[in-house]
Amino acid sequence: MTYTKKPNELEQSLVQKSLLHRMIKQIRRSLDLQEILTTTVSQVRLFLDVDRVKVYRFNASGSGEVIAESIHQQRLPSLLGLNFPVDDIPEAAREMFSLVGQRCIVDVPNGKIGLSPLHSIESGKNLESNIYYRQVDSCHIQYLKAMGVQSSLVMPILHSDLQEQSAKPKLWGLLVAHHSEPREILKRELKVLQEVTDEVGIAIAQSNLLTQAHAKQEREATINRVTTLLHKLPTIQLQRALEEVITGFGGIGGRLYIEQNGELYSWGDQPKLPYQSDDSIIEQHLVWQDWMAECKPNNVWASDDLYKEPRLRVLALGFRSTKIRGLMVIPLHYREKFIGVLSIFRSEFETEVLWAGRCEENRRQLLPQLSFELWREQKKGQSSEWKPEEILLAQALSEHFSMAIEQHQMYEHIQMLNVNLELKVKDKTTELEKSLLLAKVLKQVTEHIRRTLDLHTTLQSIVREVRPLLNSDRVLIFQMKTKSVIVEEINGNWQSVLGLNAPSECLPDEYGRLSFQGRVGAINNVSTAALSDCHREFLQSMQVQANLIVPINIGMELWGLIIVHECNAPRNWEDAEIDLLQQLGDQAAIAIQQAQLYEQTCNAETESRNQAAQLEHSLHELKETQTKLIQIEKMSGLGQLVAGVAHEINNPVNFIYGNLCHASDYTEQLLEILRLYQLHYANPHSEISTAIKAMDFDFLLQDFPKIITSMQVGTDRIRSIVLSLRNFSRLDEAENKRVDLHEGIDSTLLILQHRLKGNAEFPRIEVIKDYGNIPLVQCYAGQMNQVFMNIFSNAIDALGMGNGEWGMGNEEMRTTDKRDNEYNLYRVLREPSVEMPTIKISTKLSVDNSRLLIRIIDNGAGMTEEVKKRIFDPFYTTKPVGKGTGLGLSISYQIIVEKHGGIMECISEPGKGTEFWIEIPIKPPGKILN
Repeated sequence: MTYTKKPNELEQSLVQKSLLHRMIKQIRRSLDLQEILTTTVSQVRLFLDVDRVKVYRFNASGSGEVIAESIHQQRLPSLLGLNFPVDDIPEAAREMFSLVGQRCIVDVPNGKIGLSPLHSIESGKNLESNIYYRQVDSCHIQYLKAMGVQSSLVMPILHSDLQEQSAKPKLWGLLVAHHSEPREILKRELKVLQEVTDEVGIAIAQSNLLTQAHAKQEREATINRVTTLLHKLPTIQLQRALEEVITGFGGIGGRLYIEQNGELYSWGDQPKLPYQSDDSIIEQHLVWQDWMAECKPNNVWASDDLYKEPRLRVLALGFRSTKIRGLMVIPLHYREKFIGVLSIFRSEFETEVLWAGRCEENRRQLLPQLSFELWREQKKGQSSEWKPEEILLAQALSEHFSMAIEQHQMYEHIQMLNVNLELKVKDKTTELEKSLLLAKVLKQVTEHIRRTLDLHTTLQSIVREVRPLLNSDRVLIFQMKTKSVIVEEINGNWQSVLGLNAPSECLPDEYGRLSFQGRVGAINNVSTAALSDCHREFLQSMQVQANLIVPINIGMELWGLIIVHECNAPRNWEDAEIDLLQQLGDQAAIAIQQAQLYEQTCNAETESRNQAAQLEHSLHELKETQTKLIQIEKMSGLGQLVAGVAHEINNPVNFIYGNLCHASDYTEQLLEILRLYQLHYANPHSEISTAIKAMDFDFLLQDFPKIITSMQVGTDRIRSIVLSLRNFSRLDEAENKRVDLHEGIDSTLLILQHRLKGNAEFPRIEVIKDYGNIPLVQCYAGQMNQVFMNIFSNAIDALGMGNGEWGMGNEEMRTTDKRDNEYNLYRVLREPSVEMPTIKISTKLSVDNSRLLIRIIDNGAGMTEEVKKRIFDPFYTTKPVGKGTGLGLSISYQIIVEKHGGIMECISEPGKGTEFWIEIPIKPPGKILN
């Protein structure tokens, strides 16, 4: 099918030139490659009036990608950004595109392909725009039909390197026109499109040239920035220069290692060998050093994937925990001298390739691609390729780094020589000034050590001021009375000799006599001085290599010695230093004498205060003892009373309990005889009948056994109460023995049963027992019962007055009508919003089974923090006057903590109830038992 009509040749030529001029002008308007290609496909599509025009670029792997496209009204699907496999365009077709500039026109309905070579294969000369048609491969036809194409035009885009005049053009890509209907391509159209593709090839070459120029400019800018940082003596900026290099190469990290001093600069992600310490340096590894020994100057090594390098298989372990994939190593040499190494790291990345459908590789040569649905190929662990221009940049930077580091090391060496010269001058100057300074400092030190009258502070001030003044390693004061070192001041990590006693055989009395006469002992070298072997070994054990000794004489007594130690090396003591220390010894003697007088005065005052405090403490202990005796006597009297009452009740109860069984048997026998009489004498005498009716004989026969049974239940109840009273009193268990504390808790609750029951003004208190499986506990049973009694009583009191509704504190609950009270109690017990007053008791063993934990919790009003801090204080109570003594919890605390070696704590908050935590050992330690 032909789209265009044939006008006359002159008019066609003018139209073609106009169109060609307009298209080329649009292409040359920009140097940006993508913009050039976008303009090209748009102009070509308008020129040919087809449905789709695209630019297909070949990748390095041989596959291709659609990078520019223009579509008319979406008549064909978009292929922009899709990749096509290598086999879609056979190798032979690509060779024809490259060698002769082959143009291809495919007529799908007729199954023909038109071939139009631009150059001759034999001569290489340009040919006329003739089109030779032949039958096309059916696979190619099916491929185009699958894309919805009826006619196709393919023109190669050849690219020449403008910097190489003799270089042959290379196949860069294809300019492809697709139409959804049959379309005839005219020779003049083919000629115009050939000129357009030639212009596109030139534009691509110019764009590449511009890109290379920009890249070169950027490399030169990087070199200039790095050079500026490296050659700013004396402040060479190696760290910043390293960061500039890493940024210039697009890296995520890097290192600069200097061999001479082992100095390391790093930035960004860093490798870490897993089997080495934190301060290890990978450049000091033997594998790395052997590798660097083989490197020659300007031999830059670069790898896109370090995990594929055999020589790095050991060091690659250090990179596993990082994203590093690419590695460039730049050895630094200066005139064959190895300076160090500069390393650049590049990150791995993930890419996604959009393929135009997915075909089986083994069937691609047999069948065409029938589906162009997108297939996303994920590629992980990819790395960027090190380009040749980057290698050249690395070599240039290597020279700058090597030269700058070498110059900086030479500069530092010169500076060190200058510093040493200045130090020598300063030492000479210091020696001249030192004699003048010592006199001035002596006065200041003397004033400082005499500021305080505290003896220890005075002695410590002496050694603290003398040590820096003489620039020594250790200064100490040796007291003759104790024969030991009492204070010291150390500079450095030398061992302490504080409290050290001097062996008497090493320091004979002659030393003390000479010191008392004012002799100053100066030893310049312990190893060569005329000392006894014992004395020399004693000094060497303290790491002393030279020492200076000045006596401290108070009156007619040698009080002690000021000793200066030099531990680092022998030292020649100067006369000025000896004279200064001797004057300080005299001033120290005065300061010590004043401090001793002040200490005696303070000791006398302290002794008077201690006596007053002891008397006050004794009075406090006496009051506490009196309080304990009162409470013990009360509990003892209560125990005796309870035991006596229990004993008196027990005898008649046992008598009644013992005879009730016989009375029950007798009753049964008598009733049996009455039944026999009724059976055999059915018609009794009239007087007997009257008496039977009068006494309601049938009811008597039914109720009499019930009375006997009720009496048995009552006596059982009385006997259990008596047993609980005896258990509570524990008069037979006043000593420490193993008991069941659950039994003591139950006995205490039974005694308090009358307070736990509800009445018209207060609902009953619910007791919840959460007893654990505990063994017998060795303790004072009577005293433990006393603790339970105090805690339970306080809990009942708190529940009684802690809540307005429980205690009927509002007017609604205060009523004399019995039915109203019963209704209020019923509301407390039944309404979910009103909580039942509760005491919860929990017992369990600790994790190591060595201690018993008892928790007693109530849901009363709780306590404030101020009250909780004082509840264990004697005589402290929050109850109204006459309601409490304030001794119960104080004595309970003493019983648990002091008597049983346990722990007693209180946990409470206002509105959240109160919990007492008791913890006692299953078997108390011996000192508690005694």
